[in-house]
Amino acid sequence: MSKSLNTLIGSLMFVAASTAFAASSIDLTVKGLIVPSACVPGLTNGGVVDYGKVSAKDLNADKSTSLPIQILQFTLDCDAQTLVAMEAKDNREGSDSNNDFLEFGLGMINGTEKLGGMELKLFNPLSNGASISTIGSYDNGANWSSERQLMRDNILAPAATGVNAPIAVQQWTADLHVMPFIAKTSGLTLTNEVVIDGSVTLIVRYL
Repeated sequence: MSKSLNTLIGSLMFVAASTAFAASSIDLTVKGLIVPSACVPGLTNGGVVDYGKVSAKDLNADKSTSLPIQILQFTLDCDAQTLVAMEAKDNREGSDSNNDFLEFGLGMINGTEKLGGMELKLFNPLSNGASISTIGSYDNGANWSSERQLMRDNILAPAATGVNAPIAVQQWTADLHVMPFIAKTSGLTLTNEVVIDGSVTLIVRYL
């Protein structure tokens, strides 16, 4: 075999190996944006709603029982005017007895029985003391509509009244209505004390 033919075969093998390598690889791109300001969320009472002891005899056997609505003051303080939204993460995901994206879970009994659920809504939103509105998005901010309920699949942002677009704020406050319910007791084991164990994390989203 000639020297030139050996060189040609070697070149073809190199090209084939390079092609095979390229087909077996993929690029990772890391992107993001560092914003100059930061926003800190807060809730009165340390974000704790305590219903104390609820008697099982006061709960409905054939339908859910709503517990009294509790109101916490929600605040968001930013270093400067910032486009921002809030997201709610259910830390008891999978325990909502209605399996409804509108609601957050209250924990499980014996690992299998869903205790109930709760809704979270923002009322009376203000920005620096002035009345504003609240809007929601289900596609990470591509589209917005009037909304006051925090859900498992949306984000909420402050907006000018009647306008479906977020506004930059330095302070955002609202009344957070916590609206829990206990599932019908016919499907629950309540022979021992059961902990009402709802937990939601409010996450700042910079737009």
